[in-house]
Amino acid sequence: MKGMGARRGGGGAGVSPEQIQHDFYTQHAERYDADFVCEGDEHYVALDFISALIDGYGYKSVLDVGAGTGRGVKHFLERNPDIEVKGIEPVRALIEQGERKGIPPDTIIEGRGDEMPFGDESFDVVCEFGILHHVADPKPILTDMTRVAKRAIFLSDENRFANGGRMQRAVKYGLYNLGLWPLAFRLKNRGRPYLLTAGDGGVAYSYSVYDSLAQLNEWADRTFLVPLLPAPASRFHPLFGTTNVLLCALRDA
Repeated sequence: MKGMGARRGGGGAGVSPEQIQHDFYTQHAERYDADFVCEGDEHYVALDFISALIDGYGYKSVLDVGAGTGRGVKHFLERNPDIEVKGIEPVRALIEQGERKGIPPDTIIEGRGDEMPFGDESFDVVCEFGILHHVADPKPILTDMTRVAKRAIFLSDENRFANGGRMQRAVKYGLYNLGLWPLAFRLKNRGRPYLLTAGDGGVAYSYSVYDSLAQLNEWADRTFLVPLLPAPASRFHPLFGTTNVLLCALRDA
């Protein structure tokens, strides 16, 4: 589900983060939904919001990038039954698990998020749910999303700036603006640009949907952001207010 732009690699004594992710999802495929998908979580909030916009704008097709076992695909098939629904996922075991739970065969295809086998403007809507914080460089994936999308792109993902206490958030933002946050993150994680975790994917990178705002602003006629979790305190700026955000990028017809 995650690591959509990453190639698998060995690396001798060292195991690449891409290989760690691929192995993680392969090994956890059968229990992935039970262990890592929570009914009513932030991505379900995003899915409901996107479905409402699909109805409101009359969109006719949607692609879920990093579809995993088909949480998003299943939602759109049930909630928006009159549109074309497709998913792309690099881990075969997750696709097969989705098909076992009722996703029609070939609805989710095997492939990478930065090399999608679709023509330009193939889908009215292109979306992702929690994949970009699992890749080293989200930009190639976003580039291909903007290529295959015709009307709308939605990113439901993390916001690093809302993690930690008030002072930690301010320091993090200051380092980011000075271009020093990648170095600080590496120092914090023993030289690695990623965090090893026992949670979903086994590997996570420091990411915020705000990192992708400029790239989507170049593609869209308008963008806006929707908090997906309650803010801990109203005094915080929206940038610091919630750890999960839906970035919406829309093009006029």
